[in-house]
Amino acid sequence: MSRINAISLDTATDASRPVLEGVKKKIGFLPNLFATLAKAPVALDTYVQASSLLGKSSLSAKEKEAVYLATSQVNGCDYCLAAHTLFASKSGLSAQDIVAARQGELNAYAALAHQLTQTRGHLSDEQIAAARAAGIDDSKIIEVIALVAVQTLTNYLNNTALTEIDFPAID
Repeated sequence: MSRINAISLDTATDASRPVLEGVKKKIGFLPNLFATLAKAPVALDTYVQASSLLGKSSLSAKEKEAVYLATSQVNGCDYCLAAHTLFASKSGLSAQDIVAARQGELNAYAALAHQLTQTRGHLSDEQIAAARAAGIDDSKIIEVIALVAVQTLTNYLNNTALTEIDFPAID
């Protein structure tokens, strides 16, 4: 049972309702994550705006999904793992790729996200060198950090709120 209840479109504030309606139109339904974030309209706006801006990242959809999956795995967020398993499969990642991404083993982006989350950003010189050797330049390192930070926001919210998972179940 959720510890912070999601709101409905009917009970959303005038400020949050258009944002929630936009999410519903884009995704096809209103995920509980957004309906829970809407309890704090500034948090909802922050997440939606940051996600929109990070959508313009130089990373591919597959690389971003690998980052989201690795981060959510380390942070133990079942909600985001379910959501991003669906989104990752739509981006073209196979079931094996998704498992590898969750473990930080799919590619250098998943490995970097896994390490960043696990160490709370305290990477060793060797870890930075490995990312660079794999072709991740400083600009992309910073983009991965931004993706991890925004994903951590939703991971922490869902872990705290015990948000009801409304995406297909995963193993």
